[in-house]
Amino acid sequence: MVLKEHEDMKIVEIWFTKQEQEDETLHQTLQKLYQDYSRRKFKVAQFHSGTGSLYDATRDLLLFNRKRIAEIENRREKSLENPNLSASYSGSFPIQC
Repeated sequence: MVLKEHEDMKIVEIWFTKQEQEDETLHQTLQKLYQDYSRRKFKVAQFHSGTGSLYDATRDLLLFNRKRIAEIENRREKSLENPNLSASYSGSFPIQC
């Protein structure tokens, strides 16, 4: 388990391995810690290791975002070539994280 406290943002990150995710004793022990951070007005964010391939998930995410940006840029270029057509581009585009 890795615990990172960000005093300036009032956020605490807790990173769990797969083994730690299943440890009920650990989670019960952490309840006091969560209460302490709550009293100090901190938000606690838990991060759990996944079961998929990090390489595959990252590759797929990057490919999706690259494709999405290309589609938006293509639409913007077409709207500049034909200013009489209404463009649906709003100046921002959603990217998955």
